[in-house]
Amino acid sequence: MTIDFYTWTTPNGRKVSIALEELGLDYAAHSVNITKDEQFAPDFLKISPNNKIPAIVDPQGPDGEPISVFETGAILLYLAEKTGQLMPDDPRDRNAALQWLMWQMGGFGPMLGQAHHFRRFAPEQIPYAVNRYSNEAGRLYGVLNKRLEEVEYLAGDYSVADIATFPWAARHEWQGIVLEDFPQVKRWYDAIAARPAVEKGMAVPG
Repeated sequence: MTIDFYTWTTPNGRKVSIALEELGLDYAAHSVNITKDEQFAPDFLKISPNNKIPAIVDPQGPDGEPISVFETGAILLYLAEKTGQLMPDDPRDRNAALQWLMWQMGGFGPMLGQAHHFRRFAPEQIPYAVNRYSNEAGRLYGVLNKRLEEVEYLAGDYSVADIATFPWAARHEWQGIVLEDFPQVKRWYDAIAARPAVEKGMAVPG
């Protein structure tokens, strides 16, 4: 059965489109144009009460009934559990995947989003804010690089943690980051970018 996927051309939206492609799930992508405030439409708020994309509606939830899921971390975990893929079976590795997924949701996404805003979109340049979030972006890339010195992917094998992190790294130029300064991140980034499902997911919505 086809999953309805509500999204826009943002790193958060692309986390879920990549996962859907990697898992080979049937889905229909519905554009929610956040530049036109479509995320505040009453029908969308019934699915995503925090008025944020992405969100999904799976017509065949765990109990066989339709279920809606919002928040990217919750969606990625839901899809991984639904399919039995993209999460390690080993308890220690699963714990690592959860930790790095939470790291992305709590830091790598929000802080880089602030860097995007103050470097590119703020109506006036505020040097303090630009420096604060640019420096934090650099620190987070350093954390990521150090982890990837130890493992091929964030939880050892490719998982939802990598899928969550990659679309934000894909906008490294917006964050003032040169990937060559973080060689293990670049190695990881290039490997993920070369995956056919990632290429397809990054193009959603078309």
